[in-house]
Amino acid sequence: MDKNIYLAQFYGKSQNYTQIPREWFTKYGVKRGLRNEDHTGVLVGLTRIADVVGYQRDEKGQKVDCDGVLYYRGIDIRELAKVENYRGYLYEEASFLLLFGYLPTEDELNAFCKVLQNGYDLPDDFLEMNLLRLPGKNLMNKLQHALLTLYNYDPDPDNTDVYQTLRKGLNIMSKLPSIAVYAYMSKVHYYNRKSLVIHYPRKDYSTAENILSMLRPDSKFTPKEAQLLDLLLFLHADHGGGTNSTFTNIVVSSTDTDLYSSMASSVGALKGPRHGGANIRVSLMMEQVIDAIGIKATDEQIVDVIHQILNKKFKGCHDGLVYGFGHAVYTLSDPRAEIMRHYCGILAKEKGMTDIFRFYNRFEKLAMKTLKEEKGVNMCSNVDYYSGFAYNMLGIPRDLYTPLFVISRMVGWLAHNIEHKLYDNRIVRPAAKYVGDLMDYIPRKDR
Repeated sequence: MDKNIYLAQFYGKSQNYTQIPREWFTKYGVKRGLRNEDHTGVLVGLTRIADVVGYQRDEKGQKVDCDGVLYYRGIDIRELAKVENYRGYLYEEASFLLLFGYLPTEDELNAFCKVLQNGYDLPDDFLEMNLLRLPGKNLMNKLQHALLTLYNYDPDPDNTDVYQTLRKGLNIMSKLPSIAVYAYMSKVHYYNRKSLVIHYPRKDYSTAENILSMLRPDSKFTPKEAQLLDLLLFLHADHGGGTNSTFTNIVVSSTDTDLYSSMASSVGALKGPRHGGANIRVSLMMEQVIDAIGIKATDEQIVDVIHQILNKKFKGCHDGLVYGFGHAVYTLSDPRAEIMRHYCGILAKEKGMTDIFRFYNRFEKLAMKTLKEEKGVNMCSNVDYYSGFAYNMLGIPRDLYTPLFVISRMVGWLAHNIEHKLYDNRIVRPAAKYVGDLMDYIPRKDR
Protein backbone atom coordinates (compact mmCIF):
# COMPACT_ATOMS: atom_id res chain seq x y z
CA MET A 1 0.00 0.00 0.00
CA ASP A 2 1.25 3.48 -0.91
CA LYS A 3 1.76 5.38 2.34
CA ASN A 4 2.74 8.61 0.59
CA ILE A 5 -0.69 10.29 0.66
CA TYR A 6 0.76 13.61 -0.51
CA LEU A 7 2.07 12.12 -3.75
CA ALA A 8 -1.36 10.57 -4.43
CA GLN A 9 -3.00 13.96 -3.80
CA PHE A 10 -0.57 15.73 -6.13
CA TYR A 11 -1.26 13.14 -8.82
CA GLY A 12 -5.03 13.47 -8.43
CA LYS A 13 -4.90 17.26 -8.59
CA SER A 14 -2.64 17.15 -11.66
CA GLN A 15 -5.46 15.72 -13.80
CA ASN A 16 -7.02 19.20 -13.87
CA TYR A 17 -3.92 20.55 -15.60
CA THR A 18 -2.46 17.77 -17.73
CA GLN A 19 -5.35 16.13 -19.56
CA ILE A 20 -5.19 15.79 -23.38
CA PRO A 21 -8.64 14.81 -24.75
CA ARG A 22 -8.60 11.96 -27.26
CA GLU A 23 -10.35 14.03 -29.93
CA TRP A 24 -7.51 16.55 -29.97
CA PHE A 25 -5.29 14.05 -31.77
CA THR A 26 -7.70 14.07 -34.71
CA LYS A 27 -8.18 17.84 -34.45
CA TYR A 28 -4.46 18.50 -34.83
CA GLY A 29 -3.79 15.68 -37.29
CA VAL A 30 -1.57 13.76 -34.89
CA LYS A 31 -1.46 10.02 -35.50
CA ARG A 32 -1.51 8.19 -32.16
CA GLY A 33 1.14 5.50 -31.90
CA LEU A 34 2.36 6.46 -35.39
CA ARG A 35 -0.69 4.64 -36.78
CA ASN A 36 -2.95 5.81 -39.64
CA GLU A 37 -6.74 5.80 -39.31
CA ASP A 38 -6.93 2.38 -41.01
CA HIS A 39 -4.41 1.07 -38.44
CA THR A 40 -1.54 0.87 -40.93
CA GLY A 41 1.81 2.25 -39.84
CA VAL A 42 3.07 5.73 -40.63
CA LEU A 43 6.11 5.57 -42.91
CA VAL A 44 9.23 6.60 -40.99
CA GLY A 45 11.99 5.30 -43.24
CA LEU A 46 13.13 3.25 -46.21
CA THR A 47 14.61 -0.24 -46.01
CA ARG A 48 15.77 -3.06 -48.26
CA ILE A 49 16.16 -5.57 -45.43
CA ALA A 50 12.71 -7.05 -44.84
CA ASP A 51 9.14 -6.48 -45.97
CA VAL A 52 6.01 -7.40 -44.03
CA VAL A 53 2.95 -7.76 -46.29
CA GLY A 54 -0.43 -8.16 -44.61
CA TYR A 55 -2.76 -6.14 -46.79
CA GLN A 56 -3.08 -4.61 -50.25
CA ARG A 57 -4.64 -1.42 -51.67
CA ASP A 58 -7.52 -1.41 -54.16
CA GLU A 59 -7.92 1.09 -57.00
CA LYS A 60 -9.43 3.59 -54.54
CA GLY A 61 -6.54 3.25 -52.16
CA GLN A 62 -8.57 1.35 -49.59
CA LYS A 63 -6.93 -1.31 -47.45
CA VAL A 64 -7.79 -4.88 -48.51
CA ASP A 65 -6.94 -7.91 -46.35
CA CYS A 66 -4.73 -10.62 -47.86
CA ASP A 67 -2.64 -13.62 -46.86
CA GLY A 68 0.55 -12.54 -45.15
CA VAL A 69 4.02 -12.73 -46.64
CA LEU A 70 7.37 -11.96 -44.98
CA TYR A 71 10.35 -11.27 -47.22
CA TYR A 72 13.98 -11.35 -46.14
CA ARG A 73 15.84 -9.23 -48.70
CA GLY A 74 13.07 -9.93 -51.20
CA ILE A 75 13.00 -13.70 -50.65
CA ASP A 76 9.81 -15.26 -49.27
CA ILE A 77 10.70 -16.89 -45.93
CA ARG A 78 8.62 -19.92 -46.95
CA GLU A 79 11.18 -20.63 -49.65
CA LEU A 80 14.06 -20.37 -47.20
CA ALA A 81 12.34 -22.63 -44.67
CA LYS A 82 11.42 -25.50 -47.03
CA VAL A 83 12.16 -28.79 -45.30
CA GLU A 84 13.78 -30.29 -48.39
CA ASN A 85 16.31 -27.44 -48.39
CA TYR A 86 17.24 -27.81 -44.73
CA ARG A 87 20.92 -28.49 -44.06
CA GLY A 88 21.26 -26.87 -40.65
CA TYR A 89 22.45 -23.34 -39.83
CA LEU A 90 19.23 -21.78 -41.18
CA TYR A 91 19.42 -18.90 -38.71
CA GLU A 92 23.04 -18.20 -39.66
CA GLU A 93 22.17 -18.29 -43.38
CA ALA A 94 19.31 -15.84 -42.81
CA SER A 95 21.61 -13.61 -40.74
CA PHE A 96 24.09 -13.47 -43.62
CA LEU A 97 21.26 -12.61 -46.03
CA LEU A 98 19.86 -9.87 -43.81
CA LEU A 99 23.25 -8.29 -43.18
CA PHE A 100 24.82 -8.50 -46.63
CA GLY A 101 21.83 -8.61 -48.97
CA TYR A 102 22.55 -11.82 -50.84
CA LEU A 103 22.50 -15.58 -50.27
CA PRO A 104 25.92 -16.95 -49.35
CA THR A 105 27.72 -19.73 -51.14
CA GLU A 106 28.64 -22.79 -49.08
CA ASP A 107 32.15 -21.40 -48.51
CA GLU A 108 30.85 -17.95 -47.57
CA LEU A 109 28.35 -19.41 -45.11
CA ASN A 110 31.07 -21.57 -43.52
CA ALA A 111 33.34 -18.55 -43.17
CA PHE A 112 30.54 -16.49 -41.66
CA CYS A 113 29.71 -19.27 -39.18
CA LYS A 114 33.38 -19.42 -38.19
CA VAL A 115 33.28 -15.71 -37.35
CA LEU A 116 30.32 -16.31 -35.05
CA GLN A 117 31.75 -19.51 -33.55
CA ASN A 118 35.10 -17.87 -32.80
CA GLY A 119 33.22 -15.29 -30.76
CA TYR A 120 31.24 -17.77 -28.62
CA ASP A 121 33.54 -17.55 -25.60
CA LEU A 122 32.79 -14.86 -23.03
CA PRO A 123 35.56 -12.54 -21.83
CA ASP A 124 37.68 -13.75 -18.92
CA ASP A 125 35.82 -13.44 -15.59
CA PHE A 126 32.59 -12.22 -17.31
CA LEU A 127 30.60 -15.28 -16.25
CA GLU A 128 31.77 -15.20 -12.65
CA MET A 129 31.70 -11.43 -12.06
CA ASN A 130 28.61 -10.39 -14.00
CA LEU A 131 26.28 -13.39 -14.07
CA LEU A 132 27.02 -15.81 -11.24
CA ARG A 133 27.74 -13.14 -8.62
CA LEU A 134 24.97 -10.83 -9.81
CA PRO A 135 21.89 -12.97 -10.60
CA GLY A 136 18.89 -11.06 -11.93
CA LYS A 137 15.22 -11.51 -11.07
CA ASN A 138 14.24 -10.69 -14.65
CA LEU A 139 16.32 -12.13 -17.48
CA MET A 140 15.50 -9.34 -19.93
CA ASN A 141 16.79 -6.77 -17.47
CA LYS A 142 19.84 -8.96 -16.96
CA LEU A 143 20.46 -9.07 -20.71
CA GLN A 144 20.40 -5.27 -20.78
CA HIS A 145 22.87 -5.18 -17.92
CA ALA A 146 25.13 -7.72 -19.65
CA LEU A 147 25.09 -5.79 -22.93
CA LEU A 148 26.06 -2.57 -21.19
CA THR A 149 28.78 -4.45 -19.28
CA LEU A 150 30.26 -5.80 -22.54
CA TYR A 151 31.04 -2.15 -23.31
CA ASN A 152 33.75 -2.32 -20.63
CA TYR A 153 35.45 -5.25 -22.39
CA ASP A 154 35.67 -3.46 -25.74
CA PRO A 155 38.97 -1.59 -26.29
CA ASP A 156 37.20 0.93 -28.54
CA PRO A 157 33.52 0.82 -27.46
CA ASP A 158 32.42 4.24 -28.73
CA ASN A 159 33.56 3.66 -32.29
CA THR A 160 30.39 3.84 -34.42
CA ASP A 161 32.04 3.39 -37.80
CA VAL A 162 29.84 1.17 -39.96
CA TYR A 163 32.34 -1.66 -40.34
CA GLN A 164 33.20 -1.53 -36.64
CA THR A 165 29.47 -1.62 -35.87
CA LEU A 166 29.23 -4.83 -37.92
CA ARG A 167 32.18 -6.41 -36.09
CA LYS A 168 30.87 -5.44 -32.65
CA GLY A 169 27.36 -6.56 -33.54
CA LEU A 170 28.52 -10.01 -34.64
CA ASN A 171 30.54 -10.33 -31.45
CA ILE A 172 27.40 -9.57 -29.41
CA MET A 173 25.39 -12.09 -31.47
CA SER A 174 28.02 -14.76 -30.78
CA LYS A 175 27.92 -14.27 -27.02
CA LEU A 176 24.20 -13.75 -26.41
CA PRO A 177 23.21 -17.45 -26.28
CA SER A 178 25.74 -18.12 -23.51
CA ILE A 179 24.77 -14.96 -21.64
CA ALA A 180 21.05 -15.79 -21.76
CA VAL A 181 21.46 -19.42 -20.68
CA TYR A 182 23.95 -18.57 -17.93
CA ALA A 183 21.71 -15.76 -16.67
CA TYR A 184 18.88 -18.28 -16.40
CA MET A 185 21.07 -20.83 -14.62
CA SER A 186 22.28 -18.19 -12.20
CA LYS A 187 18.74 -17.05 -11.47
CA VAL A 188 17.27 -20.48 -10.71
CA HIS A 189 20.34 -21.40 -8.66
CA TYR A 190 20.16 -18.27 -6.51
CA TYR A 191 16.39 -17.73 -6.22
CA ASN A 192 15.03 -21.27 -6.62
CA ARG A 193 17.91 -23.15 -4.95
CA LYS A 194 18.42 -25.44 -7.94
CA SER A 195 21.71 -27.06 -8.88
CA LEU A 196 24.01 -24.87 -10.93
CA VAL A 197 24.90 -26.46 -14.27
CA ILE A 198 27.25 -24.67 -16.64
CA HIS A 199 28.14 -26.06 -20.07
CA TYR A 200 30.51 -24.15 -22.30
CA PRO A 201 29.54 -23.48 -25.94
CA ARG A 202 30.88 -25.79 -28.62
CA LYS A 203 32.46 -24.21 -31.66
CA ASP A 204 31.26 -27.02 -33.92
CA TYR A 205 27.62 -26.23 -33.06
CA SER A 206 25.14 -23.79 -34.57
CA THR A 207 23.42 -21.16 -32.45
CA ALA A 208 20.37 -23.40 -32.00
CA GLU A 209 22.43 -26.47 -31.14
CA ASN A 210 24.47 -24.55 -28.58
CA ILE A 211 21.39 -23.22 -26.82
CA LEU A 212 20.00 -26.73 -26.36
CA SER A 213 23.39 -28.12 -25.40
CA MET A 214 24.07 -25.44 -22.76
CA LEU A 215 20.54 -25.53 -21.37
CA ARG A 216 20.16 -29.28 -20.84
CA PRO A 217 21.98 -31.06 -17.99
CA ASP A 218 23.11 -33.87 -20.31
CA SER A 219 23.66 -31.54 -23.32
CA LYS A 220 21.73 -33.99 -25.53
CA PHE A 221 19.13 -33.14 -28.20
CA THR A 222 17.66 -34.72 -31.31
CA PRO A 223 18.12 -33.41 -34.87
CA LYS A 224 14.41 -32.50 -35.06
CA GLU A 225 14.67 -30.51 -31.82
CA ALA A 226 17.64 -28.56 -33.13
CA GLN A 227 15.84 -27.97 -36.42
CA LEU A 228 12.74 -26.58 -34.69
CA LEU A 229 14.78 -24.17 -32.54
CA ASP A 230 16.83 -23.16 -35.59
CA LEU A 231 13.54 -22.42 -37.34
CA LEU A 232 12.26 -20.37 -34.39
CA LEU A 233 15.40 -18.24 -34.43
CA PHE A 234 15.08 -17.85 -38.20
CA LEU A 235 11.43 -16.74 -38.03
CA HIS A 236 12.19 -14.08 -35.40
CA ALA A 237 15.35 -12.74 -37.07
CA ASP A 238 13.68 -9.62 -38.50
CA HIS A 239 10.27 -8.15 -39.10
CA GLY A 240 10.89 -4.88 -40.90
CA GLY A 241 11.91 -1.44 -39.73
CA GLY A 242 8.59 -0.59 -38.10
CA THR A 243 8.69 -2.95 -35.12
CA ASN A 244 8.99 -1.14 -31.83
CA SER A 245 12.37 -2.56 -30.79
CA THR A 246 13.92 -2.02 -34.23
CA PHE A 247 12.65 1.55 -34.43
CA THR A 248 13.96 2.10 -30.90
CA ASN A 249 17.38 0.94 -32.05
CA ILE A 250 17.33 3.37 -34.97
CA VAL A 251 16.23 6.29 -32.77
CA VAL A 252 18.87 5.65 -30.12
CA SER A 253 21.72 4.83 -32.50
CA SER A 254 20.94 7.92 -34.58
CA THR A 255 22.34 9.98 -31.71
CA ASP A 256 25.71 8.32 -32.48
CA THR A 257 25.80 6.56 -29.13
CA ASP A 258 27.64 3.26 -28.70
CA LEU A 259 26.19 0.01 -30.07
CA TYR A 260 25.86 -1.56 -26.62
CA SER A 261 23.51 1.23 -25.51
CA SER A 262 21.47 0.93 -28.71
CA MET A 263 21.07 -2.82 -28.31
CA ALA A 264 20.20 -2.52 -24.62
CA SER A 265 17.46 -0.04 -25.52
CA SER A 266 15.99 -2.51 -28.01
CA VAL A 267 15.96 -5.23 -25.36
CA GLY A 268 13.99 -2.88 -23.10
CA ALA A 269 11.43 -2.33 -25.86
CA LEU A 270 11.17 -6.04 -26.66
CA LYS A 271 10.59 -6.92 -23.00
CA GLY A 272 7.07 -5.48 -22.98
CA PRO A 273 4.11 -7.88 -23.26
CA ARG A 274 2.77 -5.87 -26.20
CA HIS A 275 5.91 -6.82 -28.13
CA GLY A 276 8.31 -9.65 -27.33
CA GLY A 277 6.67 -10.74 -24.10
CA ALA A 278 3.45 -11.78 -25.82
CA ASN A 279 4.51 -15.43 -26.25
CA ILE A 280 4.57 -15.86 -22.47
CA ARG A 281 1.00 -14.55 -22.21
CA VAL A 282 -0.14 -16.98 -24.91
CA SER A 283 1.51 -19.88 -23.12
CA LEU A 284 -0.10 -18.97 -19.78
CA MET A 285 -3.53 -18.47 -21.38
CA MET A 286 -3.46 -21.83 -23.17
CA GLU A 287 -2.31 -23.58 -20.01
CA GLN A 288 -5.28 -22.10 -18.12
CA VAL A 289 -7.69 -23.01 -20.93
CA ILE A 290 -6.49 -26.63 -21.00
CA ASP A 291 -6.69 -26.81 -17.20
CA ALA A 292 -10.29 -25.55 -17.36
CA ILE A 293 -11.76 -27.68 -20.15
CA GLY A 294 -9.14 -30.29 -21.11
CA ILE A 295 -7.72 -31.13 -24.53
CA LYS A 296 -10.74 -33.31 -25.37
CA ALA A 297 -13.19 -30.43 -24.95
CA THR A 298 -15.96 -30.01 -27.50
CA ASP A 299 -16.01 -27.15 -29.99
CA GLU A 300 -18.86 -25.62 -28.00
CA GLN A 301 -16.75 -25.62 -24.82
CA ILE A 302 -13.85 -23.99 -26.62
CA VAL A 303 -16.06 -21.26 -28.09
CA ASP A 304 -17.58 -20.67 -24.65
CA VAL A 305 -14.10 -20.15 -23.16
CA ILE A 306 -13.20 -17.74 -25.97
CA HIS A 307 -16.32 -15.70 -25.18
CA GLN A 308 -15.40 -15.75 -21.50
CA ILE A 309 -11.95 -14.37 -22.36
CA LEU A 310 -13.44 -11.65 -24.57
CA ASN A 311 -15.90 -10.70 -21.83
CA LYS A 312 -13.15 -10.60 -19.17
CA LYS A 313 -14.75 -13.44 -17.23
CA PHE A 314 -12.06 -16.10 -17.63
CA LYS A 315 -9.53 -16.54 -14.85
CA GLY A 316 -6.20 -14.88 -15.51
CA CYS A 317 -7.47 -13.10 -18.65
CA HIS A 318 -9.01 -9.86 -17.51
CA ASP A 319 -8.22 -7.51 -20.38
CA GLY A 320 -10.55 -9.04 -22.99
CA LEU A 321 -7.71 -10.14 -25.29
CA VAL A 322 -7.27 -13.59 -26.81
CA TYR A 323 -3.49 -13.73 -26.85
CA GLY A 324 -1.80 -15.03 -29.97
CA PHE A 325 -4.41 -13.54 -32.32
CA GLY A 326 -4.32 -10.32 -34.27
CA HIS A 327 -1.35 -8.38 -35.63
CA ALA A 328 -0.44 -4.81 -36.49
CA VAL A 329 0.12 -5.72 -40.17
CA TYR A 330 -1.05 -9.27 -40.93
CA THR A 331 -4.77 -9.76 -41.53
CA LEU A 332 -5.74 -13.14 -43.03
CA SER A 333 -2.61 -15.02 -42.00
CA ASP A 334 0.84 -14.68 -40.44
CA PRO A 335 3.32 -16.69 -42.55
CA ARG A 336 5.48 -17.33 -39.48
CA ALA A 337 2.55 -18.95 -37.70
CA GLU A 338 1.79 -21.04 -40.79
CA ILE A 339 5.36 -22.35 -40.91
CA MET A 340 5.51 -22.87 -37.16
CA ARG A 341 2.26 -24.87 -37.17
CA HIS A 342 3.70 -27.28 -39.75
CA TYR A 343 6.96 -27.91 -37.91
CA CYS A 344 5.31 -28.10 -34.49
CA GLY A 345 3.18 -30.92 -35.88
CA ILE A 346 6.30 -32.82 -36.93
CA LEU A 347 8.01 -32.56 -33.53
CA ALA A 348 4.74 -33.21 -31.65
CA LYS A 349 4.74 -36.73 -33.11
CA GLU A 350 8.27 -37.35 -31.86
CA LYS A 351 7.38 -35.97 -28.43
CA GLY A 352 4.06 -37.80 -28.06
CA MET A 353 2.22 -34.46 -27.85
CA THR A 354 -0.04 -34.84 -30.87
CA ASP A 355 -3.23 -34.54 -28.81
CA ILE A 356 -2.19 -31.17 -27.37
CA PHE A 357 -1.11 -30.00 -30.82
CA ARG A 358 -4.54 -30.91 -32.23
CA PHE A 359 -6.17 -28.93 -29.43
CA TYR A 360 -4.07 -25.90 -30.40
CA ASN A 361 -5.24 -26.36 -34.00
CA ARG A 362 -8.91 -26.50 -33.01
CA PHE A 363 -8.63 -23.54 -30.66
CA GLU A 364 -6.88 -21.55 -33.40
CA LYS A 365 -9.62 -22.14 -36.00
CA LEU A 366 -12.46 -21.47 -33.56
CA ALA A 367 -10.79 -18.36 -32.15
CA MET A 368 -10.28 -16.84 -35.60
CA LYS A 369 -13.92 -17.56 -36.50
CA THR A 370 -15.26 -16.17 -33.21
CA LEU A 371 -13.09 -13.04 -33.33
CA LYS A 372 -14.27 -12.33 -36.87
CA GLU A 373 -17.89 -12.60 -35.72
CA GLU A 374 -17.36 -10.49 -32.59
CA LYS A 375 -14.96 -7.84 -33.89
CA GLY A 376 -16.01 -7.66 -37.51
CA VAL A 377 -12.40 -7.81 -38.71
CA ASN A 378 -10.00 -10.61 -39.63
CA MET A 379 -7.70 -11.51 -36.75
CA CYS A 380 -5.29 -14.29 -37.69
CA SER A 381 -3.13 -16.31 -35.34
CA ASN A 382 0.33 -14.81 -35.04
CA VAL A 383 3.76 -16.32 -34.45
CA ASP A 384 3.38 -16.01 -30.67
CA TYR A 385 0.51 -18.51 -30.70
CA TYR A 386 2.74 -21.43 -31.67
CA SER A 387 6.16 -20.27 -30.43
CA GLY A 388 5.30 -20.88 -26.78
CA PHE A 389 4.05 -24.38 -27.63
CA ALA A 390 7.26 -25.02 -29.58
CA TYR A 391 9.44 -23.87 -26.68
CA ASN A 392 7.43 -26.06 -24.33
CA MET A 393 8.05 -29.11 -26.52
CA LEU A 394 11.75 -28.30 -26.45
CA GLY A 395 11.72 -28.11 -22.66
CA ILE A 396 12.72 -24.45 -22.67
CA PRO A 397 11.54 -22.61 -19.53
CA ARG A 398 9.23 -19.61 -19.88
CA ASP A 399 11.87 -17.32 -18.43
CA LEU A 400 13.87 -17.84 -21.63
CA TYR A 401 11.07 -17.32 -24.18
CA THR A 402 11.65 -13.59 -24.64
CA PRO A 403 15.46 -13.76 -24.25
CA LEU A 404 15.44 -16.23 -27.15
CA PHE A 405 13.55 -13.59 -29.11
CA VAL A 406 16.40 -11.18 -28.29
CA ILE A 407 19.00 -13.69 -29.50
CA SER A 408 17.25 -14.10 -32.84
CA ARG A 409 16.25 -10.46 -33.40
CA MET A 410 19.74 -9.10 -32.63
CA VAL A 411 20.74 -9.59 -36.27
CA GLY A 412 17.71 -7.62 -37.46
CA TRP A 413 18.53 -4.75 -35.13
CA LEU A 414 22.12 -4.81 -36.37
CA ALA A 415 21.12 -4.86 -40.04
CA HIS A 416 18.78 -1.88 -39.63
CA ASN A 417 21.34 -0.03 -37.51
CA ILE A 418 23.92 -0.39 -40.27
CA GLU A 419 21.44 0.47 -43.03
CA HIS A 420 20.46 3.69 -41.26
CA LYS A 421 24.11 4.66 -40.73
CA LEU A 422 24.88 4.06 -44.41
CA TYR A 423 21.91 5.64 -46.16
CA ASP A 424 20.12 8.01 -43.78
CA ASN A 425 22.46 8.92 -40.94
CA ARG A 426 20.38 11.75 -39.52
CA ILE A 427 19.30 11.97 -35.92
CA VAL A 428 15.68 10.85 -35.61
CA ARG A 429 13.95 13.92 -34.26
CA PRO A 430 10.16 14.11 -34.81
CA ALA A 431 7.95 16.82 -33.34
CA ALA A 432 5.10 17.07 -30.84
CA LYS A 433 2.56 19.90 -30.86
CA TYR A 434 2.14 21.84 -27.61
CA VAL A 435 -1.57 22.06 -26.69
CA GLY A 436 -1.33 23.34 -23.13
CA ASP A 437 -2.40 26.73 -21.84
CA LEU A 438 -0.07 29.69 -21.45
CA MET A 439 0.01 30.91 -17.84
CA ASP A 440 1.63 33.68 -15.87
CA TYR A 441 4.13 32.83 -13.18
CA ILE A 442 2.72 33.20 -9.64
CA PRO A 443 5.26 33.91 -6.88
CA ARG A 444 5.47 31.12 -4.32
CA LYS A 445 4.11 33.24 -1.48
CA ASP A 446 0.95 34.10 -3.49
CA ARG A 447 -0.05 30.57 -4.60
